[in-house]
Amino acid sequence: MPMTTDALPSPGAAPRQSTPPGAARSAPDRLLAVLAAFDHDHPALSLSDIGRRAGLSLTTAHRLVGALTEWGALERDPSGTYHVGLRLWEIAALAPRGLALRQIALPYLEDLYEATHENVQLAVRDGDEVVYIEWLSGRSAVGVHIRVGARWPLHATGVGLALLAYGDSASQEEYCQGPLASFTPYTVTDGAKLRRLLAEVRRTGVAVSSRQVTEDALSVAAPVRGPGGAVVAAVSVVVPQVGAQVPVLTPAVRVAARGISRALGWQPEEQRRGSLIPGRGAAPS
Repeated sequence: MPMTTDALPSPGAAPRQSTPPGAARSAPDRLLAVLAAFDHDHPALSLSDIGRRAGLSLTTAHRLVGALTEWGALERDPSGTYHVGLRLWEIAALAPRGLALRQIALPYLEDLYEATHENVQLAVRDGDEVVYIEWLSGRSAVGVHIRVGARWPLHATGVGLALLAYGDSASQEEYCQGPLASFTPYTVTDGAKLRRLLAEVRRTGVAVSSRQVTEDALSVAAPVRGPGGAVVAAVSVVVPQVGAQVPVLTPAVRVAARGISRALGWQPEEQRRGSLIPGRGAAPS
C-alpha cells in the first residue's frame, strides 16, 4: 500500500541521537539511546540489534537492557527478543499532550469520521515534526500507513502546516529557511512559497496539503486551541486527491477543531466579550 499524506517517515530511518557523534555519552544518554533503538519499523529487537542501533558495546547494552527490563521499561519474550514494556505506557499516559488530549478529542474525531468516513487524525507539534496521537479510519478510506506515535515533517502535512502557521514568528522563519525535505514533485521546498502558504492558513483558518507526501491524497486540517487561545494541536481529514472537495470538507474539520478547543476550555473572542456584559453570565465590575 503506498504511503500517503500525513503518513509515517520512510522505513529504516535511524533512531534520533541525543548526543553528537564522538561526544562523551553519560549514563542517561546511553539509557535513552537504548529506548530510542525501538521505533515503528523496529518494535522488536535482539540484544545485539539494540547495541548496534544504540551505538553501544554488547557488554554495555546487556547491562542497560537488563536494568530497563527489571524496571519494566522493556520486556523479553521467550525467544530472547526485547519489546517496549508496559511500564513506559503507564508513564506516557500521564503526558497532557498525549492520552489526556486524545480522550477529550475522541468524541469530536468520531463525529468527523462519521461525517466523512475518511482518515481522521489528531496531532501535536514536537520541534520540527508532528506527532500523531490519534487516528481513525474506515475500510473504504484512502490508504495510509499512519500509526499513533508516528512523526512527519511539519511542512508536508495538513496538521503540520496548521501547527507551524500559528507558531511564533521566529520558529516559523527558522523552519522556512530550510532545508525542506521533498517527497513528491508537489512538496513545498521553497521557503518563500511556504511563508505564503502559512499566511493563507492564518487567513482562512485551515491548512490544505495536496500531494505533498504522495500523489494520491489530500489533507485538510484546522488548529485546536487551549484555554488561553494558543494552538496546542491540529485535527485533519485525509481523502483521495482525485475528486477531493475542499469546500465541503472544510466546515466539518473546523467544527471538529472548534469542538475540541471548547472542550479544552477555549472560548471564542466574541464569547469572552459577551461574558463580561452584565446579565450575560458575568458579574458587573
